[in-house]
Amino acid sequence: MRLVKPKKALGQHFLKDLDIARRIADTLAEYKHIPALEIGPGMGVLTQYLLEYGHDLTVVELDGESVEYLKQNFPALDGRIIGDDFLKLDLKKIFPEQFCVIGNYPYNISSQIFFKVLDYKDQIPCCSGMIQKEVAERLASGPGSKAYGILSVLLQAWYDVEYLFTVSEYVFDPPPKVKSAVIKMTRNSRTSLGCNEALFKTVVKTSFNQRRKTLRNSMKAILGKDYPDYSLPVFDKRPEQLSVEQFVELTIMTDNWLSANKA
Repeated sequence: MRLVKPKKALGQHFLKDLDIARRIADTLAEYKHIPALEIGPGMGVLTQYLLEYGHDLTVVELDGESVEYLKQNFPALDGRIIGDDFLKLDLKKIFPEQFCVIGNYPYNISSQIFFKVLDYKDQIPCCSGMIQKEVAERLASGPGSKAYGILSVLLQAWYDVEYLFTVSEYVFDPPPKVKSAVIKMTRNSRTSLGCNEALFKTVVKTSFNQRRKTLRNSMKAILGKDYPDYSLPVFDKRPEQLSVEQFVELTIMTDNWLSANKA
């Protein structure tokens, strides 16, 4: 069976280093009792170890050539290869209960993948895999870091994010122009933010959309110029200085003001 040709349009960079593939598979070692979904398996370099370790595995692959390769080379995946776009899947139809997510994620849609994981956060206790190093740093960074941003806050509200190790660009075919990193996200114990979650997302996104400005300036897009408490210390800060808990407090303050001033 001929090898699959990497397709630039799909952001394909096939991992060649088997030791790294095994280390990525190891990130789900404690979750063998829960079904796993691998995103973008390509030619199965990670898939082989997930199967070897006994995971109840389903894979989703958009590339038709890769799908055919997997069908011919991984008979254990019979009936468990989804030839579709992960971002378009209704995951509840595939996994009615809990499942884990893993993969060597396509770098061009990695942020969208994690936003989708958030939509299923009550079903996904662990999400791990390889992404662009810059994005991995963004996911794992805490308040005060330049890398800390929208994705950091929204993910860390629900997951403990670990930056595990950096991966050289030369272990891929073709080599990407950036370094990569492996992360692991483990669901934390939070069951509720204690605020309006939709408004929380809006507050976080609005704040970081003008990240060089203080919250006194950026939050006027939501609170308006007549908000009476702009003198509070929180509004002297820039968004990267706020923890998840402080963003929750800011959301509650915002919700109270908007509710009190509904027309």
